[in-house]
Amino acid sequence: MNKIKEFFNNKWVGFALATILYVLWFVVWTGNLWMLLGVAIIYDLYITKYFYRYVWSKNEALCEKYSTYKSVYEWVNAIVFATVVATIIHIFFFQMYVIPSSSMEKTLLVGDHLYVSKVTYGPKMPNTPISFPFVHHTMPLSTTKKSFSEAIKLPYKRLKGLRNIERNDVVVFNFPAGDTVLLENQGVTYYDVLREYQAEYGEKRGREELEKTYNIISRPVDKRENYIKRCVALPGDTIEIVDTELFVNGEPQIQIPEKQYCYTIRTSSPLSAYAIENMGITEISGNGNYYFSPLTEQMVEQLLKMDNVISVERYKAEEQCFPHSDRYAWAADNMGPLWIPQAGATVELNEDTWPLYERIIDVYEDNDVEVRDGAYYINGEKTDTYTFKMNYYWMMGDNRHNSADSRYWGFVPEDHIVGKASFIWLSLDHNKSFPSNIRWERFFNKVR
Repeated sequence: MNKIKEFFNNKWVGFALATILYVLWFVVWTGNLWMLLGVAIIYDLYITKYFYRYVWSKNEALCEKYSTYKSVYEWVNAIVFATVVATIIHIFFFQMYVIPSSSMEKTLLVGDHLYVSKVTYGPKMPNTPISFPFVHHTMPLSTTKKSFSEAIKLPYKRLKGLRNIERNDVVVFNFPAGDTVLLENQGVTYYDVLREYQAEYGEKRGREELEKTYNIISRPVDKRENYIKRCVALPGDTIEIVDTELFVNGEPQIQIPEKQYCYTIRTSSPLSAYAIENMGITEISGNGNYYFSPLTEQMVEQLLKMDNVISVERYKAEEQCFPHSDRYAWAADNMGPLWIPQAGATVELNEDTWPLYERIIDVYEDNDVEVRDGAYYINGEKTDTYTFKMNYYWMMGDNRHNSADSRYWGFVPEDHIVGKASFIWLSLDHNKSFPSNIRWERFFNKVR
């Protein structure tokens, strides 16, 4: 036992083990050869100890001499250490996410606190590494001041993960349409408001009027709002929605028991509060003989068995959706077929494909595009094809009629993927007070 202790107490053994761990993590995994410079720091820490001799020893002497200095140093040291460790964990391993809306009910409820694994798909390196710790895009106690600097902007890079995204994974991602934000009204999507202004004033004047009304800012990919949805289609898949039902590559989507649609409920007498709560209905409007509510298939079956229920009919959304083009008369509950772009695949550019893939080519893959005299110019060169650089995904909420998802703003690029929702570690009902608001039965439930 003493020999083992002596072996691991040897400075060269410590240096070797620390170097191997450091190189595997920060050099091999990140693929950044500049990080090899860190080996010199490890060498000094274990072998030469120049930093300790000429700098750190003086700090220890001050701590022994001045009690106030020692107290301040200990507090600063603890805060810096905690910040560094938390930042490393947040970047490389996982982050916590709280469900803010009902778009994923009943799979996920408002108030569910999730563990989101970044290791599963591979951690995405920050695009803006200079930022205030522990906040996303806005400084604490402010609604407008950004919490990051774009003095350093890094290209997209994702480290190797355990596996690729699989169909029907529940995924957290940066909101693709969140690249442009109305600073005074961040709860709405800029492009939706722009379309409303252009419908009222015309294309050019509508944009001008919007710019007069709001301060408009842009955000880098890693500082856009985090969304959570189910990945229903992968790169290369073809989707179609027919009368609310989703088909992927011609096959119906797999059964998701918690999936909801909105229904109109007609009754001969009012539904009791007990019946509503007993079925788990959390959102319902109307009273007397007519109600409107999102329901799972199980809830529909329960309602139809009730003597006072006359009918339960599924609502069909008719509002215009992606690609918001006159060429496609698609609605949220009837759209497609639509092909999901795949890295390396080539698509012809014409009047049919341009409305579908223009934003990908122009914004997500950062090209200068122009349509002139019926011809397509990309980075100044005339072309009739385009080869995609990234993979794209189609995300939809399980609460189908109460979800702002890919049906309205389109594809999710691979560089927007944050991580996989793994399990619920805490769940709080915002409609109840402590301790009855704690949903004990949801603790550590795996997200499916």
